[in-house]
Amino acid sequence: MERAEMGVRRFGRVNWLGLWTLASREVQRFTVVWTQTLLAPLVTAGLFLMIFNIAIGPRRGDVMGVVFIEFLAPGLLMMTVIQNAFANTSSSIVISKVQGNIVDTLMPPLSAGEILLGYLAGGVARGALVALAITLGLLVVLGMTVAHPLWLVSFVILGGAFMGSVGIVAGIFANKFDQIAAITNFIVTPLAFLSGTFYSVTALPDGLREMTAFNPVFYLIDGARYGVIGVSDGAPEFGLVVVIASTAAVAAIGWAMLRKGYRLKS
Repeated sequence: MERAEMGVRRFGRVNWLGLWTLASREVQRFTVVWTQTLLAPLVTAGLFLMIFNIAIGPRRGDVMGVVFIEFLAPGLLMMTVIQNAFANTSSSIVISKVQGNIVDTLMPPLSAGEILLGYLAGGVARGALVALAITLGLLVVLGMTVAHPLWLVSFVILGGAFMGSVGIVAGIFANKFDQIAAITNFIVTPLAFLSGTFYSVTALPDGLREMTAFNPVFYLIDGARYGVIGVSDGAPEFGLVVVIASTAAVAAIGWAMLRKGYRLKS
């Protein structure tokens, strides 16, 4: 007997137990290998800071009124958050598809929205924990302080939700790890690197600056920078609206794919 349509909710009520179970599973996926998922990104971000500071920091001078390493740190923080949020959701779905146990997620009485939120919980949690570790490192090692904590927290959560949603869409679309690697190398990484992580967009020519305005990751980087050092290329309020709209749009695509069972049921 075929199960009811995945997107149908039970009498309009949320399956809180099922949602909590899926979210817990997604969090436990990365916490049991914390040296790979939490410690490794922290080390990588530290190496980026050290190498860039040694290579060009002394010659670069101040950027937007702050020393280069302090300007660079928030961008690296957000770049690490979005990369880990994407990796968590996309790898979870692809691994389940490759191993053939995706049915264990689809068969329980969970709606498409609940499955989406369960996967996103893992991506957001991983991104937030990475952000917390890097922020503590900035406080201890560089002596930096967080200028606007609420803004930073808001953009970290939204960054995890946005790229977690992108990871869900990518994971559903991909049928093998090579396809996820291609999406990471040709979409996720360029979006992160060409979004003001290592520079202020005011230094770009007019054409590139206008193209950057259409990159949601730029607003995440810029918002995190405002949260940490209190300066940004654009208005954080506008960036917040853009990121919320972008997250809602990508999440809606993921919800539609889950509801239809696109590339999941066959």
